[in-house]
Amino acid sequence: MAVTVKIGQRFPLTIKRLDINGAGIGYYQRKITFVTGALPQEVVVAEVTGIHDRYLEAKVHKIRTASPNRVTPAEPLFGQIGGVELNHLAYPAQLRFKRDVVAQSLAKFKPTGWTHYDLRPTIGMAQPTHYRNKAQFPVRVIDGHVRAGLYAPNSHHLIPLTKFLTQAPLTMKVVTTLCQILEQLQIPIYNEKKRSGIVKTLVVRESFATKEVQVTFITNSPKLPHEGELLNAIATQLPMVVSIAQNINPGETSLIWGKESRLLAGLPYIQETLLGRTFQLSPQAFLQLNPKQTETLYTLAAKALDLGPHDTLIDAYCGIGTVGISLAKGNQPIYGMDTIAEGIADAKANAKANGLTNAHYSVGKAEDIFPKWVQEGMRPDAVIVDPPRAGLERAFIDALLELDPPKFVYISCNPSTLARDLVSLTKRYKVDWIQSIDMFPQTARCEAVVKFTRA
Repeated sequence: MAVTVKIGQRFPLTIKRLDINGAGIGYYQRKITFVTGALPQEVVVAEVTGIHDRYLEAKVHKIRTASPNRVTPAEPLFGQIGGVELNHLAYPAQLRFKRDVVAQSLAKFKPTGWTHYDLRPTIGMAQPTHYRNKAQFPVRVIDGHVRAGLYAPNSHHLIPLTKFLTQAPLTMKVVTTLCQILEQLQIPIYNEKKRSGIVKTLVVRESFATKEVQVTFITNSPKLPHEGELLNAIATQLPMVVSIAQNINPGETSLIWGKESRLLAGLPYIQETLLGRTFQLSPQAFLQLNPKQTETLYTLAAKALDLGPHDTLIDAYCGIGTVGISLAKGNQPIYGMDTIAEGIADAKANAKANGLTNAHYSVGKAEDIFPKWVQEGMRPDAVIVDPPRAGLERAFIDALLELDPPKFVYISCNPSTLARDLVSLTKRYKVDWIQSIDMFPQTARCEAVVKFTRA
């Protein structure tokens, strides 16, 4: 029987569990209902916000029975902004949820042997706040003032931020000061409706090791009025900023970064230290946003891969080379690939800086380069993959199964695509264990490391 409901309709609902995005799940007349802000074991009055053929969307109008794991959010803008969607859930319960997200994904895709996998308790942080080393904030004029922040969920309504629970304080200080400088110099700020103005986005990244900061202005045009005054003001007011770049991304686009960049002042990179090794970071290069947990992640990956000093390693989706370089036991052959040319340039420099003279990096898609290497006769001893949220492409998986390396580890940032990929991978490999790691406390996002042995 079809369920008849209207937008704004309210009804009591018992919440069974959280979905992979952190919304509460209940059933209204047997129709699955996703309730933003609700927690398991709660009885809420839900208010319908969206109606779909197979499910309903709702928000919490009132809590009748609260979860024992509900806490007062520490972020004042909780509920108005993304990036802290689990801040109302006690941290130990957040960690249990993230293990459950992996379990939910396995139950959906059912890879071989999934009911017997060793799903280990999520590794959390002692201080699960102020961990993000990078802010990538849109800039707009609000009430006559230049402001940077995040969009409210499912909108382009900018919520200004000067402090934020998950961002490092130094990063936020730099963002706030940059907005004041842009306002004082009357540098034109991008207007989405008019599609005019210049400064669109501020990207600020700090090194936790050196406390040095890198700034990139993403602009609508190559012009940057008052450039000299801007650079002087930054040098005077923000001496920790040692690298300033401009990235040009004209017009209305969903992409943050454009194709053209130029260095405005200072160094072309900053340096971060992980597990005693130093890495240079150019503005567009990828690095995990949580350096403290990144060390935990790489230590775990190293244990899982158990690399020998003479093993040849494929470091797929290598970014700036952090995984392979961190895991290297000696000066063994390392082969990596990534699609961002600046990141590959960083990887080559990072290998050299860390004394690795047998590392080789190529620009391109892993699903193109890896099969080519296999066809050319490359037979590595170990493969580690750290793909984007979309997971592994079919061509990569096929080449991996053909190669059948004795050592293989998968670092995943998306349990759903991980579970999907395991359906194919478990035709050749047995899953020894899956260890979830909380790289993004206060959010629903989950990272995991999978150790395999050949079946």
